[in-house]
Amino acid sequence: MARQELLPMIVIAGPTASGKSSAALALAEALGGEIVCADSMQVYRDLNILSARPSAQDQARAPHHLYGHLDGKERYSAGRFAREAKVVIDETRGRGMVPILCGGTGLYLKAMTDGLSPIPDIAQAATEALNAAWLASPEGVRSRLLSVDPEMERLEPADQQRHIRALAVFDETRRPLSAWQKEPRVQTVEGPILPLLLYPERETLYRRCDERFDRMLADGAIDEARTLGARGLAPDLPVMKALGVPELLAHLDGVMTLEEAAAAAKQETRRFAKRQMTWFRNQTDWPTFDEEEALLAHGRALMSAL
Repeated sequence: MARQELLPMIVIAGPTASGKSSAALALAEALGGEIVCADSMQVYRDLNILSARPSAQDQARAPHHLYGHLDGKERYSAGRFAREAKVVIDETRGRGMVPILCGGTGLYLKAMTDGLSPIPDIAQAATEALNAAWLASPEGVRSRLLSVDPEMERLEPADQQRHIRALAVFDETRRPLSAWQKEPRVQTVEGPILPLLLYPERETLYRRCDERFDRMLADGAIDEARTLGARGLAPDLPVMKALGVPELLAHLDGVMTLEEAAAAAKQETRRFAKRQMTWFRNQTDWPTFDEEEALLAHGRALMSAL
C-alpha cells in the first residue's frame, strides 16, 4: 500500500450499540492500526461493563488508547480530549501505524475532524462552583447565562453540562461562549481524515441496545454499579449519569425492581441512540453504512488507493 507522508486518521463513528468497536478492531487488524477512544463514558475506569468498553481480549488484539484512563471524580471536555487524542495520534503515526478514532460522542469527533474554537482552558474550580449553583437552582443558572449570552437560549433547559460550560467560559474570559464559537476553528490534527459512519436500521439498533444491556447484567453490571455508588461521588458527575447507572443504583436502593431498572435503562439507551442518530444525520455528511462488512470493505479500499 502506497503511504502518504502522514498516514490518514480513520474515524469510525456511530450511535451506541451500532458495532463501532468491532468494526474498528477488524480494521485495525487488517491495516495495522491502533484504536483511539472517542466515547465520553469509555474514558472512565469506573465504567468497564456499563460503558461496553472493549474487553481485555479485544485490547490484546490491537493497541487501544484513552480507554479507562480517567477517574470517575473527574470531568472531561472536548478540548482536553482533543489535546490528549492528538498526542496519541501523532505517536501512532510516528510508529508507522494507522490511527483509528472510534466512538459516538459527537463533540469529541468534531473536535478531531473540524478543529476547535480557540477557547482558553477553564479552571475546574469555576466549573465546580457553577455545578453547585445548578444543583441549588437550575433556573437561576440559566437565567444568569442568558443575561450574558442570549444566544445560549438554544440550549435545552435541562442540559446542565452545556449551561455550566457556557457560563464558566464567560466568567473566566468575560466573553460569551457564542462569540468564541464564531472564531475560526483551530485544526486539531494534520493530514488526511477518512470518516466512516456505521448507522444500522433503527429496529436493528434498538434490538442491539436491549441485547447489550442484558449482556451487561450477565457480566456483572450490578456489582459495577454498586462499587461506583459506594464511592459517594457527586450525583451530577458525568460518570454517575452513564446509561444504566442511575437505574441500577435505584434498584440497589430498593426504589426499583431489577426488571423495572432494566426496562428503564433499555428505554433510555434507545432514546440516547435516537438522539445520536439525529445528530449524525444533521451534523455530518460522512459515508454511511448499515452493515459492518460494507464499512470495512470501503475502508480497506480507501486505504489501498492511497
